[in-house]
Amino acid sequence: MTNLQQAALAHMAYAQAEKNGRSSEMLVHDGPLRQSLLALVKGTELGEHNAPPAASLLVLEGSVRVTTPGGEEDLARGELSVLTHERHAVLALEDCVFLLTTVTSIPKP
Repeated sequence: MTNLQQAALAHMAYAQAEKNGRSSEMLVHDGPLRQSLLALVKGTELGEHNAPPAASLLVLEGSVRVTTPGGEEDLARGELSVLTHERHAVLALEDCVFLLTTVTSIPKP
């Protein structure tokens, strides 16, 4: 079992100490399911990248901006967003921690 509050505080401290302004840990790796905790210092960006077949982002602390070809979405603490199948980037609008849930493959019927 993982205490998300404790893990979020620890990763925020790690991110603040790192030159790249980020810290992460994969909490769940069960078949195609992944849940990762990411902490970013204000102004740190995860550059544009492809989305997996299914993903969501839940902000635990702070706020982020998700940018896609279709526009921008700002998310604050407690807000959840489904990440589409489009390329996207994530920018920390303030020091933040979020839970990223992904499904890396979907079996064909």
